[in-house]
Amino acid sequence: MQRQHDPARDKERFAAAKQQLHTNVVGDILDSLGLYDQFLRPELRPVQHDAVLIGRAMTVLEIDAPFASFEDAHNATVAQPFGMMFEALDSLKENEVYVCTGASPRFALWGELMSTRAAVLGAAGAVVDGYSRDTRAVANHPFPVFSHGSYGQDQGARGKVVDYRVPIRMGNVWINPGDIIFGDIDGVLVVPQQVEDEVFAKAMEKVSGENVVRNALTAGLSTVEAFKHYGIM
Repeated sequence: MQRQHDPARDKERFAAAKQQLHTNVVGDILDSLGLYDQFLRPELRPVQHDAVLIGRAMTVLEIDAPFASFEDAHNATVAQPFGMMFEALDSLKENEVYVCTGASPRFALWGELMSTRAAVLGAAGAVVDGYSRDTRAVANHPFPVFSHGSYGQDQGARGKVVDYRVPIRMGNVWINPGDIIFGDIDGVLVVPQQVEDEVFAKAMEKVSGENVVRNALTAGLSTVEAFKHYGIM
């Protein structure tokens, strides 16, 4: 279930995270809280090499659905080209991330026109558990996209969005609408809403501590002594 969130607080937190944090340190804090499976699949890579993405999950469920099902479907959603993809895309709000999973990797789940629409709506980015296309245009667009790579095959005749803003599972990770999605060159992770305040507060503390340790190592302190003294490595 998605909780109510303060847009001003989100804007402040996300800006600070982009400037000061990285997924490694946030992942370490999640580990310390016993949340060991919050990184999404390692195949997810930024289309723009240096992209950083953070926002609240707008979850999207996609299925394989062949072209023939247009005429034969008993389900009105499956009968539509793309299913509910247009409705899902148009529902994006400021600082939300389009997070899509459920289909096999036979077609692309994201493209240039989707980036264009999502950016106009103020969304924070897209994470698709599959391929993206229109790669040159997407890579040159400021809207951050994470996918498994480039593949030009269209989803229109092969896949349908059947629901959105529902809980989804990507690999071992459950994602609920409103969870925080944080991605950079080292991967994409999910911060559950229930622990987000604690996670980001502790991540800021850890980054500050890492800076101290880095200076100590540069000055010649051994890793054994550094860890014994600071508890960070």
